Amino acid sequence: MTNLADLHDLMARLGHPVAETASSAQSRFADGAPYRFEIPSVEGPAVLEAVVAESDRLGVPIARTSQGSGVMMLTDAEISDMASLGAERGIEINLFLGPRAAWDTGGQAKLTQAVGAAARGNAMVAACVADALRACSLGIRSLLVGDLGTLEVLRALKEDGTLPANLVLKTSVLMPLTNGPTAAILERLGATTVNVGTDLTVPHLAEIRAATRLPIDLYLEVPDDQGGFVRFYEAVEIVRAAAPVYLKMGLRNAPNIYPSGSHLGAVPRELGRERVRRAALVQRLIEQLDPALGKQAGAGPAPDLGVPEI
Repeated sequence: MTNLADLHDLMARLGHPVAETASSAQSRFADGAPYRFEIPSVEGPAVLEAVVAESDRLGVPIARTSQGSGVMMLTDAEISDMASLGAERGIEINLFLGPRAAWDTGGQAKLTQAVGAAARGNAMVAACVADALRACSLGIRSLLVGDLGTLEVLRALKEDGTLPANLVLKTSVLMPLTNGPTAAILERLGATTVNVGTDLTVPHLAEIRAATRLPIDLYLEVPDDQGGFVRFYEAVEIVRAAAPVYLKMGLRNAPNIYPSGSHLGAVPRELGRERVRRAALVQRLIEQLDPALGKQAGAGPAPDLGVPEI
């Protein structure tokens, strides 16, 4: 087994030194872990059960699952089942809020994903709030937000007690975050964990870490419609620069399953299992390249999910 320092020494001896990257971040999750695994596109209870089973089989701790189809695409029973299994297994269950521009009657979102998660009009913001209230009433304490104004409205509802104070508000990759000043703005508007751009360099991530105390989440394998990058060998440097960070396992060469449902058959479950397998590959690689870091994967969320875990 060859660790990262040995690999860099070897390259230097060959006359091709690897450039030094950003210094290590000092922050950690509440349990002391510098990184955790997140499995996205967990669209319902059946997919969640498949992900949990594969996590057990491969010995990969999954701290968070996120969903893309939205609260409105799940029944009350499905939401309750996901919340219950998450509580039982110490997994944060994150659900996307409501309608979005990409599914609406407007034309701009059909041409560019830049506005795909925006809430078109105040009625759509109200629909997101309705989704948030429903999800929270059924036991969910983590929501995925794709619209800036909606984020601020949800923060205000947390502050006045309408929504739980410990509610996690996670920003979507569809709401671009590519620099430190933007990260600071999102934190002020109420974000409690931030999804950054898929193509950021390690120095970019270090700049964002310097600007915010919030956990960062970053795709290590990126869906094709977000760039299609596979960044497994960067995992150690990413964790060092961005901790506390959720390593988010998307999939290349995978169908877009939003909005999901039984009409897709076993596809969402199999995609979920493969995302866990990808996490196992990354876990093995981190353990090889930095054995000390590799033993520190977080196994689950802190009990109070609304408190920034740093």
